[in-house]
Amino acid sequence: MNAGRIKLGMLGGGKGAFIGIAHRIAAYMGERYHLIGGAFDVNYELGLEFAKDLELDESRVYPDVEALIENENKLPEEDRMEVVSIVTPNFLHFGMAKRLLESGFHVVCEKPMTMTANEAEILEGLVNSTGKKLCLTHTYTGYPMVRQMKTMIAAGEIGEIQKVDVQYYQGWINPVVHDKELRKTVWRLDPAKSGISSCIGDIGLHGFNLVEYTTGIEINEVLSDLNHLYDDNPLDVDGTVLLRMEGGIKGVLRASQIATGEENNLTIKVYGRKGAFKWGQENPNELTLLKQDEPFQVYKPGHPYNAQFTADSTKMAPGHPEGIFDAMGNLYRGFAKAVRGEKLEEGDYPNVHDGVRGMHFIEKVVKSNKEGNTWVSIL
Repeated sequence: MNAGRIKLGMLGGGKGAFIGIAHRIAAYMGERYHLIGGAFDVNYELGLEFAKDLELDESRVYPDVEALIENENKLPEEDRMEVVSIVTPNFLHFGMAKRLLESGFHVVCEKPMTMTANEAEILEGLVNSTGKKLCLTHTYTGYPMVRQMKTMIAAGEIGEIQKVDVQYYQGWINPVVHDKELRKTVWRLDPAKSGISSCIGDIGLHGFNLVEYTTGIEINEVLSDLNHLYDDNPLDVDGTVLLRMEGGIKGVLRASQIATGEENNLTIKVYGRKGAFKWGQENPNELTLLKQDEPFQVYKPGHPYNAQFTADSTKMAPGHPEGIFDAMGNLYRGFAKAVRGEKLEEGDYPNVHDGVRGMHFIEKVVKSNKEGNTWVSIL
């Protein structure tokens, strides 16, 4: 049986790919993984050159996923890759994850997990039938103060939840979307590569996941109003979604890739009968607790007043900011525990079922908009 550090492979994430850097740093952060090799680029020579920069064994660098599977499975079990991270554009996720699960590998996958809900359900079936595991990198669930928020809501700190408000605003598509030829060069605006949605499928999905993660309550119905800006632009770049949750809770999700000047403005507010929480990704080390007729309270990482789950997710002493790499590192840490059969905390890492929920959300939001802004059940 494998022991020690988990042998990690990677698909995509080669030279110049920020997401690949993030995954490699996150994996190494907890000292639970060792990157062995992978298929880093569609151009094998570029992938090989990249692997040399990382001082990897060239014999463990492959031209594609099929070559990786074939050659790794020829090795003794104790030597082969155990986990493979998929850090490619959306349209490649399903095929790669399916083949890896079928071939005996655990999988870490970027979101959205697949292009369709049907594909997501196929992967969930494979996870259940093979016993292999899949971690979906909804990275924001790894922030210590998000985990503190989840813990305190579950403990009843703010009482019965009455309203949820989540916003994710970016402005990066604004400079290209107004140029018909230029926007054709952006893969997130190409349905063949991105799927049926750009804005909701990319960042709105994070908001959906964060609502269900922090509250522990599922969203049942959605009503959406999406904006494409131009009739010949097939994918949404902005949208507002009304939410109906279990127990009659109402909420709103707002997402935009054309919010001029915005960087990565993800914020969530959960209002309960006794109090409320506010958290923002651009200042992730502060969680604000509001109570009626009381001063605001601000919770920060590294202090003994936090929950054990929060403490386990914190790497630095108080006053030393942690960021996105640290959050993703917590997901890799949680997944390592799952791979090694160790005891897990609720919410240690987003799993394949979160991916299924997310794909149903995307499809039903798009459906609601196409049907004239009507209420649509997620399942």
